[in-house]
Amino acid sequence: MAVRACGLIIYRRLQSAPSSKVTDGIEYLLLQTSYGTHHWTPPKGHVDPGEDDLQTAFRETQEEAGLQANQLTLIEGYKKELHYPVRGKPKTVIYWLAEMKDCNTEIKLSEEHQAFQWLKLEDACKLAEYEDMQVTLKEVHQFLCSKK
Repeated sequence: MAVRACGLIIYRRLQSAPSSKVTDGIEYLLLQTSYGTHHWTPPKGHVDPGEDDLQTAFRETQEEAGLQANQLTLIEGYKKELHYPVRGKPKTVIYWLAEMKDCNTEIKLSEEHQAFQWLKLEDACKLAEYEDMQVTLKEVHQFLCSKK
């Protein structure tokens, strides 16, 4: 049985960006784990019994980053499923895309994470060591570029 996890790729638009370059003002939220290799990842976690995938994504985001569902806008039309092995077992992670309603909202980390950063695409890809996460961030950025 594959391990299943869900999360949100969260971004914010900085108001100072010139309107001609909408995507210049986009930053992505990555959290650094306080365990293992201290890798950087969007908020995500395992599905609890009785939960649907999207409920899990919002619950994990609240637990790991202190963000409530009402502080985010879920972006229609984007959902990404990643598959990779963890300790020899298959894992599926499903991500949705969400925008911060207020780009100044405080992030409150749980004990699962030791740091967070808001990063432009290029820097986010550098911190997200795993290639599938880098590809996903680039896809999200293309998706957002094509919307405006």
